Formats: sequence, C-alpha cells, structure tokens
Amino acid sequence: MRQFLRFGIVGGSGVLVNFVVFYLANKALENGFDLHANDVFMQLGSTRWNIRWYHLMSTLAFLLANTWNYQLNRSWTFRGVHARSWLRGFFPFLATGALAFAVSLTCMTLLMNPTTPIGLSDSLFDDSTGLRTKSYWAQAISTLIAMPVNFVINKVWTFGKPKTPKTV
Repeated sequence: MRQFLRFGIVGGSGVLVNFVVFYLANKALENGFDLHANDVFMQLGSTRWNIRWYHLMSTLAFLLANTWNYQLNRSWTFRGVHARSWLRGFFPFLATGALAFAVSLTCMTLLMNPTTPIGLSDSLFDDSTGLRTKSYWAQAISTLIAMPVNFVINKVWTFGKPKTPKTV
C-alpha cells in the first residue's frame, strides 16, 4: 500500500509536469504560430484521419513526464529493488508508459472529437477561457483513465524484482 501511495504522489507530480508542458506547448502554438490544438498537423494518407497538434503536444508532455516519473519512482517509490542500470530500467518504464499513453491518446482523441459518444461538447468546451479549453480537459480525463494501467504494469514489470537465473 505504501508503494501505491508513493507511486500516486510521484504520478501526481508527473501529471503536473505533463500539464505544464502541454499548457506551454499550447500557448507556444497559439501565440507563436497562430495554430490551435485541434488544427490538423498532418493528414494520414488519403484517409479521413488526421494527426492534430494536440497529439504532438500530448506526446511531448508524455515523454518529459515519463522521464521525470521514472527517476522519482526509481529513487523513492521502488528504491532498493532496482538492480538494473538506469537505462536498462528506463526502457521497460518507457514501454509501459507508452502502453498507458496509447490508452490515454485514444481516449483524448475520442474526447476531442464531438462526433464520438464520449466527445466533449463544443458548446461547453468552447476554448473561451482556460477552464473551458477542450484540450486541457481531454488531457486531464485521458490521463486519469490511463493511470491504473500504468501502475499495474510498472509494479509487475518495470520495478519487479529481476528473476534470478536457474542454476543447473
């Protein structure tokens, strides 16, 4: 239970890092390039699907927050159980985070699209103020949905004790 609470505290700080990076990236797009989170970055071939700026902002935020979380979890939450080098432990953590991030990004895409059953309402989330900015709410909700996935996989795989080789 103590590890879960520590993981939650570290995760909370990581969520803060994630949101700050997402916010700063959003402001840089709006003020520096006159682009908006929901604008199309790139169309996927000749399909109706697009990669939007919020996908890139969310990816950048994930990568920075993931690195932050790994270091704090390694040095505090699961200290004493890591027999692996920093890089050898980081890549499973990153892969685990990428699985949770895929869940998060899928949720975010569904929340940002008003035609999906869970799409956030354009009338309520009209981007007129910070609290009514759709991409901020989608980022927050999708992050909360992905947290349990992230914890379970990290506890078992990333920070689990390495198996000792069997001797013959």
